[in-house]
This record gives sequence, structure tokens and C-alpha cells, in this order.
Amino acid sequence: MLSALYRCDLSVFQLYSPAGSGGRNLTTLGIFGAATNKVVCSSPLCPAYRKEVVGLVDDRVCKKCPPQRLARFEEECRKYRTLVIKGVRVFDVAVLAPLLRDPALDLKVIHLVRDPRAVASSRIRSRHGLIRESLQVVRSRDPRAHRVPFLEAAGHKLGAKKEGVGGPADYHALGAMEVICNSMAKTLQTALQPPDWLQGHYLVVRYEDLVGDPVKTLRRVYDFVGLLVSPEMEQFALNMTSGSGSSSKPFVVSARNATQAANAWRTALTFPQIKQVEEFCYQPMAVLGYERVNSPEEVKDLSKTLLRKPQL
Repeated sequence: MLSALYRCDLSVFQLYSPAGSGGRNLTTLGIFGAATNKVVCSSPLCPAYRKEVVGLVDDRVCKKCPPQRLARFEEECRKYRTLVIKGVRVFDVAVLAPLLRDPALDLKVIHLVRDPRAVASSRIRSRHGLIRESLQVVRSRDPRAHRVPFLEAAGHKLGAKKEGVGGPADYHALGAMEVICNSMAKTLQTALQPPDWLQGHYLVVRYEDLVGDPVKTLRRVYDFVGLLVSPEMEQFALNMTSGSGSSSKPFVVSARNATQAANAWRTALTFPQIKQVEEFCYQPMAVLGYERVNSPEEVKDLSKTLLRKPQL
């Protein structure tokens, strides 16, 4: 699928259309998160926005865009020299090897990572919105893999009837972290001793570095892919990471104090929950420079950074 998409071939979506439709009813409004997609919501596909103007789009406006045939989208896609596809669940970078070996694609991987404890906190906070996804992740676990047992102090019971803290949704949210961190460890080990197809084609970026120094990190990413970052994009990154807003809703993109957001897990998670995630994720945490904690007091001391220089 990715191979087709990187070549602007959207016919692959016909495989996911309703049976019997042959993909005839697919339009630009049904793919790529159209309601918040700048390309779909900008000229020439939609008159609502101009794609050269840096900024977010309003989903209420984008939902009013006229549907376009996928062939029209393909025509627009082929005008771009650089394509970016966000992949959320690529559990092993090795599955991308055939694409990375293809000189016609010149594919590069930017691996955005975040402190696993912050990821766990986000998944727990969004427990109901992510319960199905957490179950899918847990069920994808390799049955041959070594299992890290749940710490009794974490207080999560699969059979718990209560839907709040410690209930089954939280149990699965934390359980998903074992699978996520095992796959992350596999990818990072590959990156530490990269095969020829990965050399020069892989960059790991910590979320904490991005929000701590947005311009420097953004320039590093753009340089990696051979592009120049515009002053407008730099200002946009600064605005998005230094806002005063916050949101408890999952998947909402808005300007906020990202440094506070990066440390929010330190007050949101219980100490047993933190130790559970560290048990699951100690390998990728060590590679990425996320320090483990020894006491509840250390967690709450926000003057102490838990970041060190990563190995990648």
C-alpha cells in the first residue's frame, strides 16, 4: 500500500471500499483525514485555503469542501517533489526495507518518539477513545515473546468492573505499552547498527527536543530530507509549542504550552503506573535517553530533567 501511495497511485483504496462498489464512491472527502488535511482543503481541490499559507485548517470549513475524484487528487499529488506520509503503527522498520532499497523513491524515515511514560499517560487519559486500538495492539503481541508481568502495585485488573482509574480500559492501555515498546526496541536496535538500506535514511526525533527547541529541531528534520525550512514554518512551530491553551480531548491539535504537556505525565500517573511502564520500556528508554525514576519525590520534582543525551 505504501509503495502505491508514494507513487500517487490511490487505486489501492479500492481494496478498502464497500463490497460491490468497486471504489466508485471514493472521493477526496473519504481519505487522509480530509476534514483536517491542508492539501485536501486547499486550492485547487477546495477554495477554502491556500496551501502555501502556513497554518491550521478549520474542520468545520473543510467539511464543506466539494468532493473530488481520486484521479483529480492523483494529478495534484504528482506535482509535488516531496511526499510525506504519517505512519502510526509501523512496528518494525525492517518491513520498509523494500521501499528503502528502491532508488526511485529515495525514502527517508523520520521516527518521532516520546517518553513512553508520557505515551502511557496520554493513552490512559484517552482511555475510551483508544480502548479498541489498545485491544488491537495487545492482540498483535507475538505469543513467543517474553512477557513482562504486571506489577501488583500498579493496581490494574482485567476483570475490574469499575470503568475509572484502574479499570479494564487502563489495563489495556498499559498492556499496549509492552507491545509498543518491544517493537520500538527492535527498530532502535536496527538503527544502532544500520544495514546498508537504512544508512542515511533514518532519523529519530524526540518530542521533548522538538518542543524544547522547535526551530533547531525543525531545521534538523528539514536538512535531513534536503529541504529548507521557511521563516513562516519556524514561526508556526514556535506558536504551536508556546501557546497557553490545553485540551483534555484526544486527537485535538491546538497551540499549547508543549513543555508543560511534555511533563504532564509526572503529575498524572501514579508511581506504580510509572514503574510498570519502565518495566515494559526500559530498553528503548535507555537508547533514547529517558531516565528512570527511583521515588515519587523524584517524579514530582519538576526542576529535575529526566532527559539525557540519546544514543541515536
